[in-house]
Amino acid sequence: MSKTKILLVEDDPNLGEILKEYLGVKGFEVTLCRDGEEGWNKYKKDYFQVCILDVMMPKKDGFTLGKEIRKVEENVPIIYLTAKNLKEDVIQGFRIGADDYITKPFSMEELLMRISAILRRTQNQGEKTALKTYTFGAFVLHYDKQQLEGPEGFHKLTSKENELLRLLAASLNETVSRSFALKQIWGDDSYFNARSMDVYLSKIRKLLKADGGVQIITLHGEGFKLVSN
Repeated sequence: MSKTKILLVEDDPNLGEILKEYLGVKGFEVTLCRDGEEGWNKYKKDYFQVCILDVMMPKKDGFTLGKEIRKVEENVPIIYLTAKNLKEDVIQGFRIGADDYITKPFSMEELLMRISAILRRTQNQGEKTALKTYTFGAFVLHYDKQQLEGPEGFHKLTSKENELLRLLAASLNETVSRSFALKQIWGDDSYFNARSMDVYLSKIRKLLKADGGVQIITLHGEGFKLVSN
């Protein structure tokens, strides 16, 4: 069974190494970064199931890094570590999309319990999806990693791109109704959400251009179809 991958971004070298070592002993695969800029560069290149971010860091603070992560991934759990305990800072963290917020000093056991609780919740939500990979033409969708593998290498998908492409790939060469896709991924088929879906479809089409035999066809009045010759 593969280890849960954690991105740990902490500028305190002693605390960072202690946390990395402790979580490693507990069975996690931890990537440690020393500042927000390094953390962002690592995040873009790899797949992580949990992000633990210090708030006060050089080059890029934790809140800024959290915002950037949320732009490309809405669901990855984010835990903030901070020496601050002001109510305003806690509120700001949760507004950005934090799943948890721990004020220093804290016990290693407390952090471990919070990570475990978050993973239990997210894993239970993900059990509905049976397949982890979908192959069509020269592409492989790694749904669990939110990555599209193709002739030009790997491309990290946003959660919406990932869900939409999975829905189409699961019904390869079959029509997926517009209303069904909107309700499944956006929750309702409102005009605003429909326009949003069109934007994501346009982005996905660009990614699929590397294989001329794979395309998304629009069937007016019906929906969409991912076809692979």
